[in-house]
Amino acid sequence: MSAVGSNLSADQERKLLSLFNHVRLHLLYKASVHGYTHQAFHNHCDTQGPTILVAYNRTGFIFGGYISQDYAASGRVINDDKAFLYSITNQREKPLRVFSADGHYGFTDASYGLNMGALWFLNNGAATVQQLPGNSYIFDAEQMHGNDMELTECEVYRVEQRLLEKPWRNIEWEGFSTKQCLMDYIQKYKPEVKSVVQARVLLIGPVGAGKSSFFNSINSVYKGHVTGQANSGSAGTSLTTQFRTYNVKSGPDRKALPLVLCDTMGLEEEPGSGLDIDDITSILKGHIQDRYQFNPSMPVQTDSSYFCKSPGLKDRIHCVVYVVDACMISLHSAKMVDKFHAIRRTANRLGVSQLVLLTKVDEACPEVREDLTNIYRSHYIEKMIREVSLCLGVSQSCVLPVKNYSRELELEMNTDILLLTAVFQMLRYSDNYFDDLDLAGDQEL
Repeated sequence: MSAVGSNLSADQERKLLSLFNHVRLHLLYKASVHGYTHQAFHNHCDTQGPTILVAYNRTGFIFGGYISQDYAASGRVINDDKAFLYSITNQREKPLRVFSADGHYGFTDASYGLNMGALWFLNNGAATVQQLPGNSYIFDAEQMHGNDMELTECEVYRVEQRLLEKPWRNIEWEGFSTKQCLMDYIQKYKPEVKSVVQARVLLIGPVGAGKSSFFNSINSVYKGHVTGQANSGSAGTSLTTQFRTYNVKSGPDRKALPLVLCDTMGLEEEPGSGLDIDDITSILKGHIQDRYQFNPSMPVQTDSSYFCKSPGLKDRIHCVVYVVDACMISLHSAKMVDKFHAIRRTANRLGVSQLVLLTKVDEACPEVREDLTNIYRSHYIEKMIREVSLCLGVSQSCVLPVKNYSRELELEMNTDILLLTAVFQMLRYSDNYFDDLDLAGDQEL
């Protein structure tokens, strides 16, 4: 079945959203599709939290009511001081909004449609609205609906807050001091084992998710300007065809950081394309060296000059980072999810720590695009992190939202802080890997 679409034009939606602060609308019910019946209305709208009913008539009015509490068919009169009636027309730039006359009455929560006293929607199983006498909401009928009570459509939307009052994850946005502290920690980091100088972090994800862009972004932070050493873009197939290991260099002496970011071919759905799942074990165990040329149609060639037959602990992967596009989470096919799970099983078996990098958060959420410091107040980003957590089977604390440099020409402080925070966590999780080896009594320690 095709998705049910909204009747709202872009301008009508803009006017409707102007009644709120930082919200998004999610269509729950459409009378022409689900039916003008009480049962259909309650089946789709009960216990959905704040909702707004949008009624359309032939006169060109869009009008209805907002309630901040659940429909529950309780039969009770609900006091809701946030409830209101509204009206939108092309003749008015701003919507008409009418609150309850006594400041308390919101609606009557019965088993029929929305009853806000003065206006009663979906009462009789027909495409009409009833206007009732009373003083709960006081308005001029001509201004509210043009005296046209016949409807051409009726929709109900869940009103979702985009921003929380308090952030759900703490991060210091203190400008240069925070950025410098993170850069210093990363530069001074030392793996907890003597035989390893650099933590090796493997980036894995679908084509175009932002693996190479992440390295370029971290490299940009330490270079002091936006750069693009690794091939990145949005081609339909992976631009990375080799196994690449990237060092980030810092300071006037261009000393390499104690971190190596390893890039692979992108994951693709179809067999024989993208990174072969069977190659993951060889990569994690350290057999694959820089510039090994992948061939999706055949497994790793052990006779290649870029294949290390006896890798040491310094050659292994110490942390796996799954790179996921925040705009594409709901579009990942079952095949792609199965590939992620197969890699997870292999990494778990080898005891490799794992994180998730959620990229393109600015494209996924308008509030984050407007101000990156909204990222941990964004309902939408929090929802995406929950979805990724459930989909990949990792805890929410393992999911790190970031914004890569893609179209910018200059660095931006908050972008740098978010990127460096992700690297900070990668080093911490690499230490988890070394701790497990210590407990297991690895001889190279």
